Amino acid sequence: MMKSTLQDTLVRYMDAGFPILYVNTFEEDKAEAMIRDIVGGRNILSWSVLGFYDEKAHVRQEWNLADTLYSLVTGTIQADRSVLILRDVHTFLSDALVIGYLKYLSRRINNGEIDFTILILSPVVVIPPELEKQLTLLTMDYLTLPEIRQTIRDFCEEQEITPLHKDFFDELALALKGLSEFEIRNILALAISDDGEITRADLSLIFEQKKQIIQKAGILEMIPLKESLDDIGGLERLKQWLRRKAKIFKSLEQAEKFGVDIPKGVLIVGMPGCGKSLNAKAAAKLFDVPLLRLDMGRIMGKYVGESEANMRRAIALAEAISPCVLWIDELEKAFAGTGGEGGGAEVTTRLFGTFLTWLQEKESLAFVVATANDITKMPPELLRKGRFDEIFYIALPKNEERRTIFSIHIRKRRPDDVQAINLDKLVSLTTGYSGADIEGVVRDSVEEAFTKGKDRITTQDIEAAIKDTHSLSEIMKDSLDKMAKVYQERKFKNASE
Repeated sequence: MMKSTLQDTLVRYMDAGFPILYVNTFEEDKAEAMIRDIVGGRNILSWSVLGFYDEKAHVRQEWNLADTLYSLVTGTIQADRSVLILRDVHTFLSDALVIGYLKYLSRRINNGEIDFTILILSPVVVIPPELEKQLTLLTMDYLTLPEIRQTIRDFCEEQEITPLHKDFFDELALALKGLSEFEIRNILALAISDDGEITRADLSLIFEQKKQIIQKAGILEMIPLKESLDDIGGLERLKQWLRRKAKIFKSLEQAEKFGVDIPKGVLIVGMPGCGKSLNAKAAAKLFDVPLLRLDMGRIMGKYVGESEANMRRAIALAEAISPCVLWIDELEKAFAGTGGEGGGAEVTTRLFGTFLTWLQEKESLAFVVATANDITKMPPELLRKGRFDEIFYIALPKNEERRTIFSIHIRKRRPDDVQAINLDKLVSLTTGYSGADIEGVVRDSVEEAFTKGKDRITTQDIEAAIKDTHSLSEIMKDSLDKMAKVYQERKFKNASE
């Protein structure tokens, strides 16, 4: 197997004399094994909360981190031609003695007095300001698809399982993307524990594992997938476009070989209550991938630099979990204040810059579905070509679309009553109504019929609910007219045919 990017980087940095390399990883054993493969004859020293160890079998279980570093500073332990691997140290990096010893050793390394490298392995990143110049932060790469495939092959061979069918094998490898080797092996072991086989039904185990990762991180939210494209009335052009992207998503390797670009995402703008959020949920179900929701409220932190770190972490998490759909609702509110003055506006501007750069350059299978009501409040940079694959505009539903929306919501609640209801009459009474307005009308009529003891709903029941409902076009007439004009001027693609 080819060396990973991290392995190559570690070799270069160690040879160049970088004093402290901080590897951010949950797979500390794997990282240490990688380091042991590349030390090139150097003596390996290690410290953890269990004590100090070296390759000459010297063990000092009673030594704390400060004792170990002091022994290196004073020469009690030979530092030259050595590598020190540190674990469990993030809670000690506020200790003045520890920081002082690390600074002293770093100076000696930089001055060429000793051939020595300090490697910190930790799932938690803690960087004392005093060590910022001496420390280099590295992240252990997630397994590539070839590495995941090899892990599956190795597991199947070890367990004497019949090789998987190629199509399912590729689907399984793609679904396992973003999980560590330890997690992959655990899932495969769990999959064979009940029937001795790995089947398509076991893909749900992967979904649950990814859900755990999201919940523990606390930055993104995983949304349950209930709605499908069949729950959306109209918007046929948008739905057709999503189906095309789904085909690429599910056959990515063949698509890339053919020259097709990896799908980036879509911006859906338009009237409130017309199905923008519903499309985000339906897209994830169509692609058969997790739906992650980015909430800016969870991103914003109270400490300097915390918000930017949270944004980077959210992006890294989405890329790790990918293939997935990343849903950003009300995008114009997420980056409100960009380019303004003041601390809050500066933070938002930096967050926007981070997001924009990622959106432009990303090559992962994190498909972004961003929704917005009012694009006049959005930074113009977001609307430039290349940020999203397409921008769709959703207007108020046309006659045939309203008919479909009525049918969907009546069938969902009272499937036996649909045939007796005059949908054409309801359509004629609801010009200017949004999809949310129509759903509300149906919901109210069903509730009213139930409370009056009726055994079904009728056209008259729904008519009565319509008379008691003020449509979106009545409530927001001026705003909607203004938005419609802007969308037409920008020549956004209409989501309806």
